[in-house]
Parts: sequence; C-alpha cells; structure tokens
Amino acid sequence: MSDSPIAHVADTAFLVASYRAAESARPDALFRDPLAARLAAARGRDMADRIDGSRQVEWVVVMRTCIIDDFIREAIAAGCDTVLNLGAGLDTRPYRLELPPTLRWIEVDFAATVDFKNAELRDEKPRCRLERRAVDLGDPAARSALLDDVSATADKVFVLTEGVVGYLSNDDVAALADELHARPHLRWWVLEYVSEQFRRIERVLSRRRRKQLAKAPLQFHPDDWLGFFARHGWVPKEIRYLVAEGERHRRPPPVPRWMILAVRLLFRGQGAMRKNYGFMLMERRPAAAG
Repeated sequence: MSDSPIAHVADTAFLVASYRAAESARPDALFRDPLAARLAAARGRDMADRIDGSRQVEWVVVMRTCIIDDFIREAIAAGCDTVLNLGAGLDTRPYRLELPPTLRWIEVDFAATVDFKNAELRDEKPRCRLERRAVDLGDPAARSALLDDVSATADKVFVLTEGVVGYLSNDDVAALADELHARPHLRWWVLEYVSEQFRRIERVLSRRRRKQLAKAPLQFHPDDWLGFFARHGWVPKEIRYLVAEGERHRRPPPVPRWMILAVRLLFRGQGAMRKNYGFMLMERRPAAAG
C-alpha cells in the first residue's frame, strides 16, 4: 500500500468531507452536515486514517467551516445574490445552511467531481437555486468564460475559494485575483491567510505529510501574503483566525503542550501565534484619493 492516500488534488475533497462527517457525529458538533458521510464514504475515511497529523487537519477544517459559514450569512445579509464556489469539492452548504430560496449558488470543479456529486445527491433538494459547472480552473480560457457569464448575470457575487489557492502557483493566483478584480460584480472573495512564521513551522514539522501530499502539493508561496493580494486589488475587510475561533467555541487545537510552547517561543509571544492562520473576507481595494 502506498504511503500516500492522495493521488490527485481532487482527492482532498473526500478527506475534507470525512472531517465534516466526523464533526457532525459529535454530540457537541459546531455544525451538522448530514450528507458528508455519504459523500466521503470509505474513501474519505481511509484518507483520514492514513494522513499524518489527521487530528490537527480535522480541527482546521472544522474551524474554517464555521468561519466561512458566518462570512456567507453576513454577505447574504449585505445583499449578496450569488455565491460562486470555485473548487467546491464535496461541500454541501446549499443543502445544510438556511438560505434564501432566491439565492443563486454556483459550484465549480473538475468534471469527475461534479459528476460524482450530481449522482450522489440527485434525490436531495437544495435550499437555494443550485447549479454545478465542470470547469478546469487551470484553463485560463474556460475560467475567463465562466467569470464573464457569472458577472453578466449577477449583481453582488460572493466568491469562495476554500482551501484552493494553496494548491495554485503564485502566477495562477495572481491571474485569478486579477480576473476576479476585473469584474466589478464580484464583490467579495474568501480565501485563507497564512503567516510567514506559520509556513516556516509547517516546513519543519510536516515533512511526512508533504510526502503524502506529493500529488497535491502546496505551491502558493508569496513573500508577503497580504501585500500580494493588495497588488492585485484585494484587501481584507476582515480576517478571522483559527485559534481565536477555537477559543470562541471552546475547541482548542489538538496539539501536544510541548508543541504549543515551542510555537510560542518561535513566534515570540502568544499574540503573534494566535494570528498565524485564518480566513479572510476580501473586498476591492479603495481607489486612491486624488
């Protein structure tokens, strides 16, 4: 048996679904995703059993799910009429969140993922106007056509890339940021924030996990995470950090105490450690005065 349970980046969707299923089964679950176990099936559970540091990854998935759920609710309250989920994987928010029936929700992913999801959920009823599109986001022409169509048929679009940009190269993320910014109806964009300190720690502590993820490597390595997006027209309206989210829900990260102490020393204080990884609600950079 191979040391790596992941053969393609699309496989990570099964891993994430397994973590959402595990959270849903807890008596103190922070959210309920009744379809996750069906979608993850044995394939996702096997990945979760074999991936290095699985408990920590599960905690990250749960915290980011809570954060993004809140961002979506707030955007809808602010007038969002369309959610564009790029690299949607096996996400089931259109079925489990309380959503306006008039909301348009567009899921985009590889054809195989879309076909699998359509088959598994064919008898389920979403709570909004859901559509799925098979688009390879690595194809510039196909991506541009998708964004043109969405922008032309919506007013206030919330773009979600949950755990997606890390798998793209710097050039690919720059192109995506520019293309989103070029379409004014795409109002908000949610993606992760990772500090330089956290990336250094991950390189030291996660060699075996990186080997297991060799077929789905993390490629996005900007020198300055926030500066990178600012140069392409996007600034954070809000950043919610995973450690703070865990504290809010009384769900601390499942790491040994020695690791917490080591990280605090490396970060030179607890305050910096608490702001090392999170998710950002991005908005367009205001035009310069003058």
